[in-house]
Amino acid sequence: MNKRRLFAAIGAAALAGSTVLVLNVTSASADTLPSLSQVKSTIEGTIGSQQMDALQRDLGASKDGVYKRLAVDKLTGSIAKRAKADFSGDYAGSWTNSAGTGTVVAVTNPALVDDVRDLGAKAKVVDKTLSQLNADQAKLDKAKAADKIYGWSVDIVHNTLKVKTGDVSAAKAFVKHAGVDADIVKAAKPKLLDDIVGGAEYGIDNQYLCSVGFSATKGGAAGFYSAGHCGQVGSQITSGTGAGGSFQNSVFPGEDYSWIQAGSGWTASPQVNGSDQTVADSNEAAVGSEVCRSGRTTGWQCGTIQETGASVTYPEGTVNGMTGTDACAEPGDSGGSFITGASAQGTTSGGSGDCTSGGYTYFYPINSAISGAGADLTTG
Repeated sequence: MNKRRLFAAIGAAALAGSTVLVLNVTSASADTLPSLSQVKSTIEGTIGSQQMDALQRDLGASKDGVYKRLAVDKLTGSIAKRAKADFSGDYAGSWTNSAGTGTVVAVTNPALVDDVRDLGAKAKVVDKTLSQLNADQAKLDKAKAADKIYGWSVDIVHNTLKVKTGDVSAAKAFVKHAGVDADIVKAAKPKLLDDIVGGAEYGIDNQYLCSVGFSATKGGAAGFYSAGHCGQVGSQITSGTGAGGSFQNSVFPGEDYSWIQAGSGWTASPQVNGSDQTVADSNEAAVGSEVCRSGRTTGWQCGTIQETGASVTYPEGTVNGMTGTDACAEPGDSGGSFITGASAQGTTSGGSGDCTSGGYTYFYPINSAISGAGADLTTG
């Protein structure tokens, strides 16, 4: 099919509970540790314009706020050196708190809390010293990593060892084999290459771009729903980092859905780009309901459901059973997610207009796609 001829050209193309404080050394340690304002004065004006622009953007802070954060980070380094020397056998690590406003020092002896405060930091009493955690990591270093074990490290914030794995059972066996207490190990399944999230971009046969609809699994294999007009059965896909896969189901015209099996390197996720909302179900929303869509071109756009059961004619043929909305979309958004609250609604098909002047967009209902392809929607 000629994807460039689609109607309206929509087709292919923290430390919990940490206290906010301003570091201001007022104890006897002030002779060796400067105040936050003193540190800030030494670094102001030292950051180049491009780096400053990036820091302001990513921290969501003013120029003065950026320098305050950098001063806190620098002072954290100084406090860490002093704490390690002063508390030696009871020291368990230091870090800038999740708000970026102060320093936390972990110790195993509750009697040192006041001494930590005298350094201008917040104390956290923990079970394991940093030396003990490092010794446990050394045991893991000597052990032979099992299959699906991708890495390990000391996590000073949570006073644990962190094992990155695709299989928690494998992590437990690896830790036991190394002779490490499993109670202090936190297993984390990493994002290997790409999380499958609605609205994310993927490429088809190195020629076209479409958007992920919703993550779904079939026969134990991870994949996702998208639009049928994005590719034919057998078409190959790639992500921005190279993770691949292929179309296993694709129907267009008549209907407009596809299920794409993701290759190695993709991780199923019940998320949609542009929202913190986790997909919970696929309950169909009524006409007049608010609905939002996510796509690789125009991101997050919202409107209301205007009609259901619509038939839409494209140059390639007619698609039946569509839902019409006044949310806009543009080329490359095809296949992307339509969601109401936590309920998946469907995948972007086509429409008219654009996101500058306004548009009208149709989606193919996700429940119809599920009935056709049989892949189970990934939910939270």
